[in-house]
Amino acid sequence: MTVPPDDRVFRREMATAYRSGWHFIDLVTAIPHRGDSLTVPLFGEPILVVREEDDDVRAYRCLRKPRGAPQPVRCAIRYDMIFVNLDQRDHQLVEPKTILATPRSA
Repeated sequence: MTVPPDDRVFRREMATAYRSGWHFIDLVTAIPHRGDSLTVPLFGEPILVVREEDDDVRAYRCLRKPRGAPQPVRCAIRYDMIFVNLDQRDHQLVEPKTILATPRSA
């Protein structure tokens, strides 16, 4: 694991991660090869972390039947550590609001 030269930067990023709903899962070395996976319980929900064929690391929330297939979860890698964010607001697609306005010069 590499640690940044400035501990203040590392501590600031870690505080931001924990405050914003990001949770530490494991080190990237836990899934070194393509196709490797790791299942971790987080708040009573199994989270599946997989190293995909394109060498990206992705996370999925495993739902119990009959709800359906695993749902993708936001996943980030910082300093060779895997973080996931389970906040539902971060996973919803939001449609942009259309603002209709008439300029005063019209």
